[in-house]
Amino acid sequence: MQKPLAYRMRPTDISEVVGQQHLVGPGKIIYRMVQANMLSSMILYGPPGIGKTSIASAIAGSTKYAFRMLNAAVNTKKDLQIVAEEAKMSGTVILMLDEIHRLDKTKQDFLLPHLESGRIILIGATTENPYINISPAIRSRTQIFELKPLTALDIKKALQRALADTTKGLGQYPVTLLPEAMAHFASATNGDLRSALNGLELAVLSTPPDPTTKQIEITLPIAEETLQKKAFSQDGDGDAHYDVISAFQKSIRGSDTNAALHYAARLIEAGDLKSLNRRLLVIAYEDIGMANLPACSRVVQAVTAAEKLGLPEARIPLADAIIELCLSPKSNSGMVAIDSALSDVQSGKIGAIPADLKDAHYKGAAALGRGLGYQYPHDFKGDFVPQQYLPNNLRHKQYYLPKTNGKYEQAFKQQYERLQRLLKSH
Repeated sequence: MQKPLAYRMRPTDISEVVGQQHLVGPGKIIYRMVQANMLSSMILYGPPGIGKTSIASAIAGSTKYAFRMLNAAVNTKKDLQIVAEEAKMSGTVILMLDEIHRLDKTKQDFLLPHLESGRIILIGATTENPYINISPAIRSRTQIFELKPLTALDIKKALQRALADTTKGLGQYPVTLLPEAMAHFASATNGDLRSALNGLELAVLSTPPDPTTKQIEITLPIAEETLQKKAFSQDGDGDAHYDVISAFQKSIRGSDTNAALHYAARLIEAGDLKSLNRRLLVIAYEDIGMANLPACSRVVQAVTAAEKLGLPEARIPLADAIIELCLSPKSNSGMVAIDSALSDVQSGKIGAIPADLKDAHYKGAAALGRGLGYQYPHDFKGDFVPQQYLPNNLRHKQYYLPKTNGKYEQAFKQQYERLQRLLKSH
């Protein structure tokens, strides 16, 4: 039985990895580890289908170490013992352990000494946040790398490579992939390369050649049917997905309820719940923010409900959230404030932390002047005492410039300005 295209096209060298150039590009950390042959155990985390297994496979291929794949949820301690025995014989084994967040304590305790000795180089893969869902014992023995969602351009590159590869890919088939179909495979899979490759293979194998041209022509309708997702438009430029998301956010920002619902409906009809949920969360805090913080919380609740429900029912809580955001007062003051602070930090406007704010919880701190003169606000009336918190060179800086578009930020503005007056008087 032939393995799926996504499996066959896994890279065997670090240079073949699609995307993730912040980790595997020339001069980046994993690239340098491979080049120096100084591998250490690591955890790769990110959404499904973006290259965790591919990177592990490429590392193994580049270093020529034995490569084994197990699943923490399915494979037993006995399976780990077999890998450990192989490592004793061959010297080093790279172990790709999928769903590492589900590694139980018995398996973990068995693995730890082998990680310490370096006989097993662990590459754990997870879609969960490792800082929350993976035990400290494993985390302390690994480096943690976050993988980024693949772009449509990344996926197009991988699809073109698969169509050209006559050994592992689809190069032996006379395929004509129309531009609009290519754009749909690249964008509708939301950065999941595995889905895009396997969708392309299904389209090629299930489409008969044209009797005249002898070509297997993959059109947009075939791509839509294969992925079970409709395209946003027929223009084939690959930007329609991003255009709809952009129009969706701008409609909410502009308080046009009907337009926002229209663009949301396009995303729902295309089955793109992930993009819709993510964009709603961004909009809530970027465009409504301080003007109506309770609405932001309700959007989080609606997105959580939508994720649990799935489509088509997910449309109901999302519609309520969209309507509320459209009709809510707007403010981007929070985003502007943090961007202003970041601009100062990035341009080198930092300054020394005042000595009385520095950590004083160690022996000898007082001799260094750390923490001396700090006044504990909870000891004062109203739990506030004016004192300097910003570095000297920024002591008069104001990043937050409140707006008055909603009752919440109006109240925050009054409190902020009162506190600023007290701080300046000090």
